[in-house]
Amino acid sequence: MEADFRTNLRAELDFLGLTVKELSTKTGIAQGTLNCYLGARASMPPADIAVKIAGALGVTVEFLITGQKAKKQNRLFDNNVRSTIQILVELSEKDTGTMLGIARVLKKQSEKN
Repeated sequence: MEADFRTNLRAELDFLGLTVKELSTKTGIAQGTLNCYLGARASMPPADIAVKIAGALGVTVEFLITGQKAKKQNRLFDNNVRSTIQILVELSEKDTGTMLGIARVLKKQSEKN
């Protein structure tokens, strides 16, 4: 199945753990309008609205439309990296420091190989 705006928007909301109501608050776009983009008819938002949505989610409009990260967009990562980042954000400061130490050791080992 080919990815579309509705599918990518829903996946991004789920990934970030955001509700439509929360996205509405972040963007200033009415919940009903956002639900139109997520509903069965899956209408496509105008460019200015798509830019607001993408900005609030921390992705590009290209990503929301195609599901593909921009070739020169450094802040978009594959799902494994994004999931790792999400887990790290939820850890305590001490545990985050521990994970950073582990990551540095792994990086040094991979540079030797």
